[in-house]
Amino acid sequence: MGHLSSDLLRTFVAVAETGSVTEGAARISRSQSAASLQIRKLEDVLGQPVFDRHGRGVVLTQTGERLLPVARDITRTLEATLCDLISDGLHGKLRLGIPDDHSKEILSRIVAEFAQSHPGVELEVVCALSTGFPDALAAGTLDLAIYEVAQPQAGLPVLRRERTCWMMSRHHDLLSREPLPVALFDRDCWWRDAALDALRAVGRPFRIVYSSQSIAGVAAAIEAGIAIGLLGETSLNRNLRKLGAGEGFGDMPVSRLVLGTRPDSDNQPIRAMQTAIRQAFKST
Repeated sequence: MGHLSSDLLRTFVAVAETGSVTEGAARISRSQSAASLQIRKLEDVLGQPVFDRHGRGVVLTQTGERLLPVARDITRTLEATLCDLISDGLHGKLRLGIPDDHSKEILSRIVAEFAQSHPGVELEVVCALSTGFPDALAAGTLDLAIYEVAQPQAGLPVLRRERTCWMMSRHHDLLSREPLPVALFDRDCWWRDAALDALRAVGRPFRIVYSSQSIAGVAAAIEAGIAIGLLGETSLNRNLRKLGAGEGFGDMPVSRLVLGTRPDSDNQPIRAMQTAIRQAFKST
C-alpha cells in the first residue's frame, strides 16, 4: 500500500480550489507539468482518479470530493505547525495601507507571506485609493502605507518608478475630434493635475468626458474609444497606443511608488514589514 504525502495533498488542494492544473500549479509555485505529475502519483496511490478533465479545467470525482476536506485539514494543520515552529516571536498590531489597483499580486503576496512568517502580529490592511494615505500616516491611523507621488520627500524609500504617458485606443481615432475627449483620474489624484496642466500648455480645447478613481476605470474608458487619457507605461497593451510628441503630446512626469511610515514609529513589526516590502519590489 502506498502513502498520502503532504506534498501530493497540497498540490491536490490547489488544483481542486482553482479548478485548473495550470492555476493550481501557479498558486504553489510549481510548473504545470510538475503539478500534473503530482496528481498522477496521487491517483496511482488511490487507484482511482480524483479529477475528471473537461475543456481547460478539472472537476472533482466522487473520490476527490471525499478526499478534499481531509486534505484541507491536513495541509492547514501542517502549515500552522510550521508557522508556530519558525515564528520569530514578533507580537503586536500593524496597520498597513495598500493601493487598490497597483501591483496587486506583489502586495497580496507580501501580506500573505508576512502573516505566515509572523503569526503573532495582527495585521489590519486598508486597501483603498492611496491619495489619503499620507494624511492617515500623519494622523497615526496607519503605521505603514504604499502610495504614489510625483516627488518623494527626502529619505522616503522609492519602491518603483514609472513614466506616465498619454494613451489612446488603437481602434479609434480621437485626435481629430474638437474638443478632444479626455478621461481623467479623480480630483484627489496628482495624475489629474499633471494631465490638465499638460493639456492647457498645449492650448488645445478639450472636454472631460470620464472620471474614475482607479487605473482600471480610466484604462477601460480609453480602450473603449471614449477618450484619451494619462496612464503609466505598464498599462500599455495591444489595444492601446502611446501618443508622442509628433501628435502634440510630450514627455509626462515620472510616478514614484513610495513606502511611507507613521512619524515616530520604530518597532519590530514595522521594521519587519518594511524589509518584506522592499525585498518584494526589489525582486521584481
